[in-house]
Amino acid sequence: MSRCLAFVTLALCLTACAPTKTRPRVGVAFETLQTEYWVASRNAIAEELNKHGIEMIEAIADGDAGRQYDQVGTFLTRQVDGIILVHKDADTVIPMVRRANRAGVPFVIYNRQPAKSDTRSITIAADNYAITCKTVEYLAGQILKRPGPHKAAILIGDLGDINAIGRRDGFEDTLRRYADRIQVVARIPTEWNQEKTLAGISNALQANQDIDLIFTSSDVLLPSIVSALKARNKYLPVGAPGHIVTGGFDGDATAYRMLREGYLDADGVQDVYNDSEAAVQAILDARAGKPVLPLILDAGFVLHQGNLTADSARMWGSRVRQN
Repeated sequence: MSRCLAFVTLALCLTACAPTKTRPRVGVAFETLQTEYWVASRNAIAEELNKHGIEMIEAIADGDAGRQYDQVGTFLTRQVDGIILVHKDADTVIPMVRRANRAGVPFVIYNRQPAKSDTRSITIAADNYAITCKTVEYLAGQILKRPGPHKAAILIGDLGDINAIGRRDGFEDTLRRYADRIQVVARIPTEWNQEKTLAGISNALQANQDIDLIFTSSDVLLPSIVSALKARNKYLPVGAPGHIVTGGFDGDATAYRMLREGYLDADGVQDVYNDSEAAVQAILDARAGKPVLPLILDAGFVLHQGNLTADSARMWGSRVRQN
């Protein structure tokens, strides 16, 4: 009798002492935080969750898809109300989504689209193709003010990343309309690596010394472009004779500084703050049973020398720079 009473007492104590959720929880899992963009995105999501009184449980996978799968499992064990995740690649994220689907937990994929599958998720992503088209259109307009013909180069990102593909295609499709006046003479693979980028752009400038337009698929590669141009005394401000029209994609602090100093012509900007708000709102809407689109595209914007004063506050890199 006493043994039974002791068991009941222990059970009641364990129940009473078990941790309870005092507010909603969302698991936020990033594949990496090794770029300014990912850090800015992580901080914006944290701020947005805090606005809604939501606790953020955070995990970083350091490029390990297996670790990220386990992290999703930990989120589910901790009974999160939603998951926001940046995956390593489009295929490995699918088992993670399926696991959350079985648990009935809304799953938002941030910035990179997943592979096609029968799983249910919400993707918040920049319209890489459209933003690039607008950026390169501006660059083409600038270079065509000069007498031609003209030669262009593109730094291509890791084509295992769907974002890099969209940016490459936006560049190619836009300049195809000007093929009679602008020739693409260098398509430089970078795999998002600075050393490979520096070697590639240096070789391209050596082989085609009259290149007058350069587009990089990510602002993270701008330092390599600057180094290559300085080595050839071609790092000149916008408007100076011999200036190479240059544009990038992302909106980071380096691009912001180069725009302010007058060396970068234009940058396609991912709207980090809009995307973070959309990611959190998607979780809230899904939890409330409201319909949510499976793909929400960020139209972004182009910041250039013409609208810099009016619109620079919208660029996430300008806030990173100030902080």
